[in-house]
Amino acid sequence: MATIQKRGGSYLIRVSCGYDVKGKQIIRSKTWKPERKMTPNQLEKELNRQAVIFEEECNSGYQSGAVKFEAFAEQWFDEYAKPNLRNTTYERMLMLRKRVYAALGHLRMDKITPRDIQIFVNSMLEDGANERNGKALAPKTVRHNLELVSDVFAYAVRMGVVRENPCSKVVLPKNEQTEKEIYTAEDIRRFLSLLNGEPLKYQAFFNLMVYSGFRRGEMLGLEWKDVDFESNIISVRRTSNYTAARGTYTDTTKTKKSQRTLKFPQAVMDILRRHRDEQRAHAERLGDKWVETDRLFTKWNGEPMYNGQPYSWLKKFCEENGLPFHGIHSFRHTFASLLVNQGVDIVTVSGALGHSTVSTTGNIYCHMLEQAQAKISGAVSEALNL
Repeated sequence: MATIQKRGGSYLIRVSCGYDVKGKQIIRSKTWKPERKMTPNQLEKELNRQAVIFEEECNSGYQSGAVKFEAFAEQWFDEYAKPNLRNTTYERMLMLRKRVYAALGHLRMDKITPRDIQIFVNSMLEDGANERNGKALAPKTVRHNLELVSDVFAYAVRMGVVRENPCSKVVLPKNEQTEKEIYTAEDIRRFLSLLNGEPLKYQAFFNLMVYSGFRRGEMLGLEWKDVDFESNIISVRRTSNYTAARGTYTDTTKTKKSQRTLKFPQAVMDILRRHRDEQRAHAERLGDKWVETDRLFTKWNGEPMYNGQPYSWLKKFCEENGLPFHGIHSFRHTFASLLVNQGVDIVTVSGALGHSTVSTTGNIYCHMLEQAQAKISGAVSEALNL
């Protein structure tokens, strides 16, 4: 039941909306000021009407708007994020809480405006926002912070806590496209040549990377049952990931389309077969100390390889051999570049990379595609002697 209190020339309408997560009663209020020409009878009727409208509004689902952002965000983590998000995404969101809560956590959900969030976004683009190097945060990091705020508000809208998501009106910084760091064909030829003298598991790992463009997690999630030596095909069915909270764990692929099958050259499959034979012999020597996981790439005792191991090994290998080091993911970009430059259509490239949509491939590799299209145009002109 709404209560009405006269305050000078206006009226304070108050409605009890239950209790927040800490057991504190939530009171929503609204100030209504009548028009000057209203008669006492008109004023009383309109005041009662405003009280009824406000009470119905409160009882129609907006009864928790007075809850603070931090309190509701914690509910979102428990009720939605934890059971629905991938573990890597969930862990990333958890790490963003400190910055987001410092800026918005103390504000009521129903009082946060697009301007409040815009000020927060702009603050992350100022020098000093990154405490590690004293610079502004990277645009990608800014977007991740805004995604957390937006996801919380989207859930609040669905739960009837607020009417709309204020993040929809926020302007993000332009995402400047940077050139993807890739290895040249000559780099790859030299890399594979030098790789011949290295341990078989790394020969197998990086030959597969070159010829597949698999993500690191997909590579580390491969099991021997995914390998068909008769047909020379390998299927991606799972990933191996790492978070500080869970350690190394097995998860589903990034999307359903990430589950795919690729065919490999016989030379690559021969390396893989030798790696399997060596692994089996090593397992026999260890006996009970060997942990059977069926993984292609393991620690010394058969447990899944630590996610950072291929990166560390590659960095050292490149330094020792005078090779450029662009990280693990650059093999994926190189794979895509080689396909595009060989005239493979974008739909096939997208399928090989395991992207959820063709547009994703186009957005990521638009510059490569433009260069390839320019070459096609030039080739036609040359063929016609124009």
